[in-house]
Amino acid sequence: MASLQSRKLAQVAIVVRDMDAALDRYCALLGADRPNIIVTDPGNNVRATYRGNPTNAQAKLAFLDMGGVQLELIEPIGEDSAWFEGLPEKGERVHHLAFWTENMAEAKTALEEQGGTLAMRGDMGDGQYAYFDLHDTMGIMVEMLEHKRTNIE
Repeated sequence: MASLQSRKLAQVAIVVRDMDAALDRYCALLGADRPNIIVTDPGNNVRATYRGNPTNAQAKLAFLDMGGVQLELIEPIGEDSAWFEGLPEKGERVHHLAFWTENMAEAKTALEEQGGTLAMRGDMGDGQYAYFDLHDTMGIMVEMLEHKRTNIE
């Protein structure tokens, strides 16, 4: 059985409807300074796919340092993404847990062995990100992050 190669949690991500309002709440709760908001590149610019099809999706992102793990807030821009999926029905909630990998194909195999399916992926500089839907088996998405892009197939 394949494994993720890493048990170190990189991020816990929460999907939100309104980034400014969410940052107000989380920064007040945590006593944290307000981080910058990043808008992702359009999906077409980063070869993004969602459920096997090209997507031009974007999102607003904000990262809060939680002492070794990032708390990531995500506000989807548009509807054609794993970020938006479930937001209208389920509301703001934990979206995914993220881990770093040095071999995306091995991580994909490990997650597929656990019932996961590739939901969304895109380039990230020289690396890539990929979301795997494990809702049916584990109740959550897992994001794998890779510094140097390898073939995911």
